[in-house]
Amino acid sequence: MKPKRPYVASLDQVRITRERNDAAFIDYADPAIGGVHFTIGPEIADMTELEILDLHNECLQAMQDLADSYQHVAVEVPMGSPQIKYEERSDQWVPRGDVVRCVISDGGPDGEATFWVDDRELSLAEFGRMMTTYAGWGCRLVFVPDERVHERPEIAVREPEEK
Repeated sequence: MKPKRPYVASLDQVRITRERNDAAFIDYADPAIGGVHFTIGPEIADMTELEILDLHNECLQAMQDLADSYQHVAVEVPMGSPQIKYEERSDQWVPRGDVVRCVISDGGPDGEATFWVDDRELSLAEFGRMMTTYAGWGCRLVFVPDERVHERPEIAVREPEEK
């Protein structure tokens, strides 16, 4: 199950444990919410738990305000330009844009899925690792005939018909 995100909380909803001389760990009472390692700096020594939590809540609110004002424009690399590149530092393929057009095959071991991006076949593991460059983001997969991966299809929101 996907962990829930930390939220603006009150002292009765969290437990604060100081770490080192510059940070605190904020652990939510709700087990579905992961803890937060919150680095503040040496001034933490003079802060109360409430002041630490207030600063954490201010950060969460600022992040939410930024997310609310963010207008995402997904960049799709033009046809004929490479959509992915090999990144030596991370030893993996990475997308050059925000849209990856591909064709799914069953050419892997024991019929495992492989993904053709441009003229390169990526294994399920390679494709999955490439997707981790967007860890924490959401995505939509739209399946289209292989000769139409460059087109944006019409999308109907409804229950699928029985086949």
